[in-house]
Amino acid sequence: MRLLFLLSVLMLGACVEREAPTGREDFATFCAACHGASGRGDGPAAAGLDRKPADLTGLSARNGGVFPGTAVMAKIWGYTGVSPGDRDGGSPMPEFGPLLQGELVPYDGGDGISTPTPVRLVQIAEYLKTLQE
Repeated sequence: MRLLFLLSVLMLGACVEREAPTGREDFATFCAACHGASGRGDGPAAAGLDRKPADLTGLSARNGGVFPGTAVMAKIWGYTGVSPGDRDGGSPMPEFGPLLQGELVPYDGGDGISTPTPVRLVQIAEYLKTLQE
């Protein structure tokens, strides 16, 4: 009887969906090593890179005061509009698209077009908005 109870608890636990990480959590996991916890490009891995990681706190300032949501998500996802092998002129930024796949939500990145976008990608972009100075 006890064994049956334990097996049913284990099976139930395997069926429960895990809650998706927040944008802050995904940033800490995927971005902070290079961009730093505050997003200034001063993470512990930054010293070992040929190019200093971008200071993410000034994205809006460098875009006329508007957060460039679509461009930010394209960069995180790994799409930069250049041919493979010539990714952004040799940027050390890895492609995170495969790691962020999952549920899609409609998102307007500021260009007036609502596009189905992975929720985790949206959450990272929304978190980056909170880092803007």
